[in-house]
Amino acid sequence: MFSSIFSTSPPVDPKAPNLHSVTDAVKDGQFYGELTPKDTEWACPGGFAAETQVFYTNTEDGKSLMCQVIHSSIGVWYPSIQFTFKLYDSKTKEKVWKVINVSNFVTPPPGRDKRSCKADQFSITHKSSPDNAEFPESYTISANLAMDLQVHIELARPAAIPGWKVGNGEKGGFSYLGPDLATPEGYVVHRFWPQYKATGHVVHNGAAIPIVGPGMFVHAIQGMRPNLVASAWNFADFQSEEKGGVSAIQMEFTTTETHGKTGVGSGGVKVNIGSLVVGGKLVSVVAQTHYPGEADAAGGVVSKASHLDTAHDPDTGYMAPSTLLFEWAGPSIVAGKSGNYTAKIAADVGDLANPKGLIEKVDFLAEIPYAIKMAVNYLAGTKPFIYQWFLESATLTITEPGSDETVEVAGSFYAEASFISILPSS
Repeated sequence: MFSSIFSTSPPVDPKAPNLHSVTDAVKDGQFYGELTPKDTEWACPGGFAAETQVFYTNTEDGKSLMCQVIHSSIGVWYPSIQFTFKLYDSKTKEKVWKVINVSNFVTPPPGRDKRSCKADQFSITHKSSPDNAEFPESYTISANLAMDLQVHIELARPAAIPGWKVGNGEKGGFSYLGPDLATPEGYVVHRFWPQYKATGHVVHNGAAIPIVGPGMFVHAIQGMRPNLVASAWNFADFQSEEKGGVSAIQMEFTTTETHGKTGVGSGGVKVNIGSLVVGGKLVSVVAQTHYPGEADAAGGVVSKASHLDTAHDPDTGYMAPSTLLFEWAGPSIVAGKSGNYTAKIAADVGDLANPKGLIEKVDFLAEIPYAIKMAVNYLAGTKPFIYQWFLESATLTITEPGSDETVEVAGSFYAEASFISILPSS
């Protein structure tokens, strides 16, 4: 308290930028940043932070599987660690959902580095296989989540599809909140595997369910209270085994009204990052920051999510989309192949009366750890919700460098739209 009273630091300009987007640090249009082993190690930050690893798998027989570990810190309190499992069958509409608070969380486990972790109820083991020319690294998830629910799957990354972050170096992938970059108020960081090959099984009620298909992995940290980091999120995950392997992923957050180009009141900024895999190769990484009231540059890099044909949802109070539009455009990172890749998916998720692919409208406050729930204040009258969709059949359109021909790729599509702290119906 006294340090603030007698501080000799110059006052902060209330109109100073207090969002420093991940795109600000990109140099010469080089969005692709190579992952280092440290990038996907568990950081277990203190203060108020939520760190997570999530594995999303789209199986060949029309199922969506999510396995997530989330490490939540609240000041000096002991961290809370949760494991979330969700298996959805698009044919039968059956859902198996389990959230447990785990005990005796450890990273690194004996004999491993901090890319691996374990607890009494699960283990996630990273394995490097430099002599394996096809799959140089993998994760194995083994979990005993209940008497009637066990998991054992291997997730192997193809050599031609490296992990990525936006921008190189230790700070690659970071967006910062607060006027002073040297002492930010908070941060957001994401690192990805855009496509892996999953093999294994889930045992539910004594029956083994095969898990085979492509998927993606993300390691993320929110270094701030979730209601201060973002007012909304969008996430897209298209996966296909056609044409040697195709993937289109995108992650977007929208700042609250307090963070933007000119401080408080300039929020609603959308920070969007994504990538494209075509022909079994990572071909483009893109990122774009969308400022309210400013037009996007014509002909430039595109990474954009849009909700179309929205309608007020009385179940949640929010404007729910009938179509999810995700767009990508960016330079090729494939050696010897210059020019731009473009891609688009317009997913029909139905209207309120006849939804398509809707897995769940998740009550966000019911799923986060109790301590975080008690520490976070939301706008009066709001109740954060996450819409989750999975379409067994979806189409991604792609245009490759040097071609005007649009190619259609059939695959499966998982998406989330999170409404965290925006006013309902806004």
